[in-house]
Amino acid sequence: MGASPDLEFFLDPVCPWCWITSRWVRNVQAEKDYSVRWRFISLKVLNEDRTAPDYSDDHRAVHVAGLSALRVLDAVRIEHGNDAVRRAYTATGTAIHVDRRRKELIADPVAFMRTCLESAGVDAALAEHALDDSHDAHLRAETAAALERTGPDVGTPILTFAPGQEGEGSFFGPVVNKAPTGHDAVRLWEAVETLATTGVAELKRSLRGDIDFT
Repeated sequence: MGASPDLEFFLDPVCPWCWITSRWVRNVQAEKDYSVRWRFISLKVLNEDRTAPDYSDDHRAVHVAGLSALRVLDAVRIEHGNDAVRRAYTATGTAIHVDRRRKELIADPVAFMRTCLESAGVDAALAEHALDDSHDAHLRAETAAALERTGPDVGTPILTFAPGQEGEGSFFGPVVNKAPTGHDAVRLWEAVETLATTGVAELKRSLRGDIDFT
């Protein structure tokens, strides 16, 4: 995978909270020079042992669609590397969450991912991998690696600060309803990095506003 990045970000593209956190990370990158390795965690895998009534058919369909999208992102990783994953995830997340096209992903993941890859400037033929379950072993391994860093009973995203370095630390989250920008983005980054690398296990409170993708 090359030199260690400053951050590893484990994502599932169908998670709206993961998407907002990823935009915060990108906003921090606009202010500070640091590197991010984009990795994968599957909500389908995380929830595969859950059953009705606490796990609805609608939720299952979304998570299955997320697995299809992750297969494509994994193919992008193999063929074109980390920066192409970033671009493909940005296009996919924008289509799902900002443009509210999630139902298109569920209905036809290959066609949906083809348009996303075209938007990202990535080989659109890789969209066919949405149906290729040969990626699943790697996606399961990625999911397991993420959970090894935080423990069970968490979701997406999972962030690892200073991976492979002294002081490495991981968290589920932060879960924010809107991605901060500029100085506010950096201030939150510095606080979360400090908490992640100093042994804090958990801080939690209810959300302070409605989800906002702007």
